[in-house]
Amino acid sequence: MEEFVKPRVIVSKCLEFQECRYDGEIIRDQTVQNLMPFVQFVPVCPEVEIGLGIPRDVIRVIDNDGVDQLYQPANKLDLTKKMNDYSEQFLAEIGEIDGFILKNRSPSCGINDVKVYAKAEKSPVVRTSSGLFGSQVLQRYGNLAIEDEGRLKNFTIREHFFTKLFTIASFKKLKKEGLLADLVEYHARNKYLFMAYQPTILKKLGNIVGNHEKKSLQVIFEEYEKQLYKLFEKLPKYTSNISVSQHLFGFFSKDLNSKEKEFFISMIDKYQKKKVPLSSVASLLRSWAIRFDNDYLLKQTYFAPYPEKLIEISDSGKGRDYR
Repeated sequence: MEEFVKPRVIVSKCLEFQECRYDGEIIRDQTVQNLMPFVQFVPVCPEVEIGLGIPRDVIRVIDNDGVDQLYQPANKLDLTKKMNDYSEQFLAEIGEIDGFILKNRSPSCGINDVKVYAKAEKSPVVRTSSGLFGSQVLQRYGNLAIEDEGRLKNFTIREHFFTKLFTIASFKKLKKEGLLADLVEYHARNKYLFMAYQPTILKKLGNIVGNHEKKSLQVIFEEYEKQLYKLFEKLPKYTSNISVSQHLFGFFSKDLNSKEKEFFISMIDKYQKKKVPLSSVASLLRSWAIRFDNDYLLKQTYFAPYPEKLIEISDSGKGRDYR
């Protein structure tokens, strides 16, 4: 069974960790609960850290000639500098980090869909943006796995977040150890996962690992990391998953009888028509890898890119709509 690296993840403290929301409440979140055994959480509440109490008067983001400002109308407080200074210092000092789960729509932590008002007092919403802390997270760590708890309720977004989080955390551990043999092995077991994401980048990663130009280890790891971040910029398309499934099927086709081959073809057809989830096709292929004792395929992260216990019962039958 795959042993996963334990990623270090910054999380909004009001999500499962402390009653520090503006109204003094704590927010229960299933994804954060599920992740607790598998990640090292670093909880933070920027609003409390800059001196606002619990509970506290509402703060909002306002538009000042196109510049986002953080304001507390009840006390006529401009909190922009305090929040920006705190965010910059916290993120500069936090050390190695692998991902973020932040409170959605929060004027401090939100990463999108944060309401921006025309002015401090009663006024209309003129646009949406990121919160002030969330904005600095995106600027400094935009390549990492970053989501809010609202979007993580969507299966496809959550699966991508988990995959990116654990795959990149695993790479960063290898980079720290700096052994080319480990990178070669990492690339081999991620081959079909990477193929599902972006086949062209898989090829570039293979060329980097091949090191035909005899580059230094440091350059190899840096170039590989750069392409790895590009790989995860987009979610896999369902057509890519079909292509990967057909590649994997090729390992067994000569050993299968005609009915088994027909069944696989029918499963691909049903997946293409959204009648069965990707997990059904993957489970079939994995069962053949076990049956024929194909150790190379059983090590492929495509079948399990993150801890299996993170899959919720409600996730059963999902996983078709990659875009």
